[in-house]
Parts: sequence; C-alpha cells; structure tokens
Amino acid sequence: MKISQLQETLKTMDEVPFVLPNGTFVPAHCHLTEIGLATKTFIDCGAKKHQDKKVLLQLWTSVDTDHRLKADKFLNIIHSSLSLFEGEDLDVEVEYQVADTVGRFSLDFDGTKFTLQGTKTDCLATDLCGIDAIKNKTRKSLSALGDNTVACTPGGGCC
Repeated sequence: MKISQLQETLKTMDEVPFVLPNGTFVPAHCHLTEIGLATKTFIDCGAKKHQDKKVLLQLWTSVDTDHRLKADKFLNIIHSSLSLFEGEDLDVEVEYQVADTVGRFSLDFDGTKFTLQGTKTDCLATDLCGIDAIKNKTRKSLSALGDNTVACTPGGGCC
C-alpha cells in the first residue's frame, strides 16, 4: 500500500483495525509511535548497488486499554510527516512487537481492516548465484534414475 492509498482509506474510517498475518488483531488500544522515512542503501551479492525507500509506521501496545487510535488522529500524524517523503508516494511498512522481537510487515487493506503481511528475503542477483538455474531444473524422482551408481569425485560435477 502506498502512503496516498493509506490516506484515502483513513478518510473513510473511524477506528483503525490492524490484523497480523496469523489472523489475530493488534489490540485496539495500540499507539502509532513513529512515522518515518526508512532508507536502505546496499550492495547485493552481485555487487550491484540498490536504494530502497519506504514509509515506516511503528505501532506499540501499552497498558492504557482505554486508548483508541482514531483515523483522523492517524491522518494528522501522517500529514505532519509528509515533508519527510519529499512528494514521493512510497510503499508503507509497519513495525510491531511480535513475541520477543519487532516484526516488519507490508500493509494492505481488505475493505474493512488493515492487514499486516509478512515480508520475505530474496536474492537480487539470482542469475549470478546460479539460483535461476536451480529454480529452472526439472525435478526427477530417485526411482526414475534407476541403479546408476556412480562414485562421486571432487570436481566431477555430480554434487
């Protein structure tokens, strides 16, 4: 979800419910403690330079169970942060404490609630690592190979 989509969605809401990937709700008394620009500049395993920018929201739950994050308050916080993004319509990610660590999630909306989607790692240079070749190999069952016992030797290419 882009920051512009988040703003438009919030304009149609009163309460702001969030659901974790496992289907449980973030407690309704959560706080939006931060909104910021997260910039990551890095080199992938193929030595190519990348830069990734995201809007990062941080949710936090405390003991004040009467607190409610209302959509208008959420919008006000977003509006106060827009200068950080310099007019870019960036993707939004959410940080939230899950068990013993902080999880980072992408944000989506299902029509009634915001859904936090798990993020995944991936290789950005699969063509250089040989991962593309592995992904594209045809799988064979061991029984289809028959009894072709061959001794594997270093550098022989069998393993």
